[in-house]
Amino acid sequence: MQDEKIVELFLQRDEAAIHACQELYGSRLRSVAYGILQNRQDAEECENDTYLDAWKSIPPHEPRNYLFAFLARITRCKAINLCRRHGQENRIAMLSDEMASCIPSCTDANSHLDAVQLGGAISAFLHLQNEEKRNIFLRRYWYLDSISQIAQHYGIREGKVKMTLFRLRNSLREYLKKEGYSL
Repeated sequence: MQDEKIVELFLQRDEAAIHACQELYGSRLRSVAYGILQNRQDAEECENDTYLDAWKSIPPHEPRNYLFAFLARITRCKAINLCRRHGQENRIAMLSDEMASCIPSCTDANSHLDAVQLGGAISAFLHLQNEEKRNIFLRRYWYLDSISQIAQHYGIREGKVKMTLFRLRNSLREYLKKEGYSL
């Protein structure tokens, strides 16, 4: 079933939408949560909570062309919040520290709009990278994979992963400066 049809089911308040999401995206959503939590039961809990939040969020949102991204964002937020409740903030804080030198902090009233524009700029930057670099970046900063997990996944040395991420962060910093962001 395609995303557009699933969103229509949500809009019609048909519970078949949840079943379709589970069938189409369930394993990928659990994978997103598991990458953050490293616990299967918690990952399943996040997946189930995602369907409930999607049920509550559609409408007003209608993610017809980006349903997986919509669901994955909910799952990721649920997993990070659960990680924080379990007192495991150090994993998230470590990755935030890595990116702090690249991304400007939000300090004013327009921070939501700025964050949306910044997200677009980061996305544009990632589209300029080759597939391997883009995927390494996403696995580290979206899925929160460890350096060793990324190296194992791509069959490369950990040193290469670290160097790739270092160079990508530096390139991102320069790209954002050119786009007018002050760091």
